[in-house]
Amino acid sequence: MSQQIIIKAGPIAIPAELNDTKTAKAILQALPIKNKAQTWGDEIYFSIPVKAGLENGQDIVNAGDIGYWPPGQAFCIFFGLTPASEGNEIRPASAVTVIGKITGDTAALKKVKPGNEVRIEKT
Repeated sequence: MSQQIIIKAGPIAIPAELNDTKTAKAILQALPIKNKAQTWGDEIYFSIPVKAGLENGQDIVNAGDIGYWPPGQAFCIFFGLTPASEGNEIRPASAVTVIGKITGDTAALKKVKPGNEVRIEKT
């Protein structure tokens, strides 16, 4: 069963859902979480107070996927190509645990700038 969340970042608020992975459940328990956005191509990421190992790691993700990146204890939102992408593949810096998906319009994520506050909340 998935859990609905809202991600507020800079000028936007976008709905998403977390999946049933152990990592997503740990993040859900830590909500609300806030930090400053960082960007890497069309990826928004920021560290969160959850420490987890890689769970079903993926080297390639889809637009709208939300991932957890263990080396940086980071919550990652993928909405387009990153500097590591090859062709049209969306490639994280290294493997991530996919923990959910944006359910709203990912185009709005382009409005988020580095340093904007990001807040993740349960709906």
